[in-house]
Amino acid sequence: MKTATITELKKELKYYEKEDLMQLCLRLAKFKKDNKDLLTYLIFEANNEEQYIRSIQEWMLEQFEAINVKSFYYTKKSCRKILRDLRKYIRYSSKKATEVELLLFYCTQLKKIRPSIFKSVQLGNLYERQILNIQKAIAKLHEDLQFDYEEELDYLESL
Repeated sequence: MKTATITELKKELKYYEKEDLMQLCLRLAKFKKDNKDLLTYLIFEANNEEQYIRSIQEWMLEQFEAINVKSFYYTKKSCRKILRDLRKYIRYSSKKATEVELLLFYCTQLKKIRPSIFKSVQLGNLYERQILNIQKAIAKLHEDLQFDYEEELDYLESL
């Protein structure tokens, strides 16, 4: 079976009734958890981005508190898992300002881990890659936002 392109799907969906579209969305949501997460964001959270960011930050705080810091191996695995889920949530929003805020928060929490993440080469590299991702995302924002976020990034790096 050949998968249809987005354009083909868009053209075909024009001919569907409202009830049929709803059934397709619900069936899609049942098929995979990521689809249900995306629909949840689009229906309930897309209209209040600040609340969405706060809820993800609270989730991240819980995840960082649960990290096993007795071994860098477990710390690294946990940090990567948090980042993997965070990337998924950022993709749902697809707003660069949201991406910058969440990655800044992630890096801030990463730096708070004790013993220091910089004693592990892998965790240090993970942190540096996220700083580069933040810089790339900042470059795509409006000039006023760029200035504000660059100040936050400078403060984060000075910690």
